Amino acid sequence: MQFKSEQRVNDIEALKNTEFDVVIIGGGITGAGIALQSAASGLKTAIIDMQDFSEGTSSRSTKLVHGGIRYLKTFDIDVVADTVGERARVQKIAPHIPRPSHMMMPLYNEPEATFTPLSAEIAMEIYDKLAAVPRNSPFVHRLLSSEEANDYLPMLNQEGLDGLAIYLDFQNNDARLTIENIKQAASDGAVAVSHLKALQISDSGDDKKVHVQDNMTNEIFDITGKIVINAAGPWHDTITKIADEETTDSIRPTKGVHLVVNQDRLPVPNTLYFDSGFHDGRMIFVIPRADKTYFGTTDTDYHGDYSHPKVEQEDVDYLLTAINHRFPNANITLDDIQASWAGLRPLIGTGDYNGNTQKKKVSDEALHELDDTLDQYFDNKVDRKAVDAELSQLNGGAKSASSVSRGYKIKVENDIVNVSGGKITDYRLMASDTMKEVAKILRDKFNQEAKLVDSTNYPVSGGHFDPTHVDEAIAEFAKDLEAVGVTPQEAQEIADFYGSNTAELIEYIKTGEAAPHLSVTETSMLHYAIDKEFVLRPIDFFLRRTNYLLFKSEDLPRLETPVIDEMARYLDWSDETKAAMRQEYEQLRDEAQLKALKEEAE
Repeated sequence: MQFKSEQRVNDIEALKNTEFDVVIIGGGITGAGIALQSAASGLKTAIIDMQDFSEGTSSRSTKLVHGGIRYLKTFDIDVVADTVGERARVQKIAPHIPRPSHMMMPLYNEPEATFTPLSAEIAMEIYDKLAAVPRNSPFVHRLLSSEEANDYLPMLNQEGLDGLAIYLDFQNNDARLTIENIKQAASDGAVAVSHLKALQISDSGDDKKVHVQDNMTNEIFDITGKIVINAAGPWHDTITKIADEETTDSIRPTKGVHLVVNQDRLPVPNTLYFDSGFHDGRMIFVIPRADKTYFGTTDTDYHGDYSHPKVEQEDVDYLLTAINHRFPNANITLDDIQASWAGLRPLIGTGDYNGNTQKKKVSDEALHELDDTLDQYFDNKVDRKAVDAELSQLNGGAKSASSVSRGYKIKVENDIVNVSGGKITDYRLMASDTMKEVAKILRDKFNQEAKLVDSTNYPVSGGHFDPTHVDEAIAEFAKDLEAVGVTPQEAQEIADFYGSNTAELIEYIKTGEAAPHLSVTETSMLHYAIDKEFVLRPIDFFLRRTNYLLFKSEDLPRLETPVIDEMARYLDWSDETKAAMRQEYEQLRDEAQLKALKEEAE
């Protein structure tokens, strides 16, 4: 395949000719966070992925930085405290990406319901304390009665509806968060190359050699580094095998599916979160985004191709049944689905993201007792030991699942740091813990001191502005775009998307260059994505860098051919390469739009 990307060619030469301190395998959010912290700490850093960056799990989540309020029902205070704490830190270092929103949780009088109105009120009270939500915040929790819930969300099924809990959560753009971490790492000196597959890891004196294949050109070469980090997500066990490690962390992948419809088919004012209605312990999210609404997830064990999980008919049937039960007048059908995605969660063993393996039934009275104890703790009347004693008593003397596992593991074997499990909300913390292991190996084996960056105060690319005044900063970026001819609506969307990198995009816009059938702004976004965001294929641009395929599908017929034509020109593709790139894009677009399932249903 003929392929030309000056940046990528230069980076591959650097991979061949540099002895790195750290070589990271896996360009999802975990690897991206590690790469940022490693490069910011002054270490020679390389990060590779066999696909596009974030193409696996990290672009296929529910797209929230989620607080995990349901873990309060199993007394996992530490899990919720850790999660909301990390959520705040992520919002601080990537202020243009996670955005606060209201989470609405309908409460139904059903067997095995996660919360009753009383337990929801207590849980939200605890949650706000842990998340430090001020009493005067517009996001402080509320509990609506069944009558108020009916007025507020009349489209909801009213049968058995006991109330509506409303509290703080954060929406997220998972793929953008990943790429902004990698861009920051690259600006700090990291070498980042996608579509490089690790074939073998071997010793080379004190160093490691990672034998890789370039999936674009089929070239095979070695990358040399002192330490290798396995951040491969669902492919974690594959990497331990090619490294001949004894570590057997048996990843249990589960598949989660999300479906996208036009917002007028399912108009919700904020994110909803409710029991599936199947009494299977699953929760369903319904989330407005732009002019769309998406909903999921399914959470089923997965045994297929990790690199290509698909949405199947049974996934669609499950979600449509759940949605149409909760929204009885919606009548959402397969034909309403404009886009979809399926992703894998790299769980460890039998637990969930937070290591939780318990299914306990907890009384409202017990939760109330815990709230009273926490009140005293937050008022400095008792110490943490009193809280732990209360938790121990409520758990019958057993440790909570959270104290056994935080949902991720870091194991070091033969100078390979294996990172498994975890969730997007915890990515910075996982990276920080990983870097502590890296620093220890460098010190003990290589007599090299690494001064690790304070990652709680180190912004990602695009996040270099005051995180306490996000709206004001974004408004200023939008004004700068309007000054170079961008329409107000486009300016707001672009400023939201790129944050402080808006200034870089403006430089492209100022050139006035417009590809055939694309505007100057659209051309600039495409060129910026190729030059600065490692875009190599049309699907990279349409799905992960812009989200057009998911949330602006109506624009695709107008944009597809001009974008592919311009990419072919800009990257000097042969006719054969251009045809292959178009074919791949159309196949993945049709899968996302469930074309085969719709044809079968006709």
